[in-house]
Amino acid sequence: MAGKQPELRWSVERRLEFIEFRLYWEGRVNRGDIVDTFGVSVNQSSTDINRYIGMVPDNLAYDKSARTYVRAQAFTPKFLKPSAAGYLTQLRSLADGVIEMSDAWVGVLPDFDATPTPVRGVNPTTLREVISAIRQKEAIKVKYQSLSQPEPKWRWIAPHAIAFDGFRWHARAWCEESKTFKDFLLSRMLETGEHRQADIDAKTDTDWHAYVTLEIGPHPELSPTQKNVIALDYGMHDGKAEIKTRKALLYYTLKRLGLDTDPSARAPQDQQIVLLNRDAVSGANK
Repeated sequence: MAGKQPELRWSVERRLEFIEFRLYWEGRVNRGDIVDTFGVSVNQSSTDINRYIGMVPDNLAYDKSARTYVRAQAFTPKFLKPSAAGYLTQLRSLADGVIEMSDAWVGVLPDFDATPTPVRGVNPTTLREVISAIRQKEAIKVKYQSLSQPEPKWRWIAPHAIAFDGFRWHARAWCEESKTFKDFLLSRMLETGEHRQADIDAKTDTDWHAYVTLEIGPHPELSPTQKNVIALDYGMHDGKAEIKTRKALLYYTLKRLGLDTDPSARAPQDQQIVLLNRDAVSGANK
């Protein structure tokens, strides 16, 4: 957050940041917006706006006809660091039902939608127990439904992290049965049992602590114009972009980007990007 004032309480600074969020993204803000979002009194919201005006008077002006404060031409954020990703994440969270409209800072939603994400059946009690085991450096007994076995089986795992592969949540854990670090889908943990002190140090999970950098570029068979478009899509410079991922998540990253197969298997317009350092990544993926 830019321009922090050390004398301000966090709650006050958040409301000032909210004022700038609304001014930046929607061009206007009023006292009612602050009251509705933070549950403060009308007097408090007036104090917040007056405080903001006193600090950055050139950022907003009062529109008497609309009875609201509007963004001034010279507006420069002081508390907000504008983020397109942050704004779009709120829209996606609303679309997925992760947050309610009352919890979002977006006041007037643009017409939008998102491709539906399958609901993953992660039990909150299971998640709580796994997180507890991670915090306490414990092993936990879980009843796990493997894809390779017809019946669920109780096993001891020592989780040290959780990870998201773009679709599903996993626990990264030491498996006492196979004597190796593996990924366990939280949705396949049907029950949890007792806890005990873990016998393994998470620092020995070398794949979790090692990183791999993917170098991607436009598909070579695209036209120059198409390559420029793809470069814009992925924020490429000089024909490439770098994506850093943990080695433990490399498989999922390649799969999500469509880089897990030979690029010739799909039409260039469908594949769009290729892995420029495939040999280096293939070596890391072993």
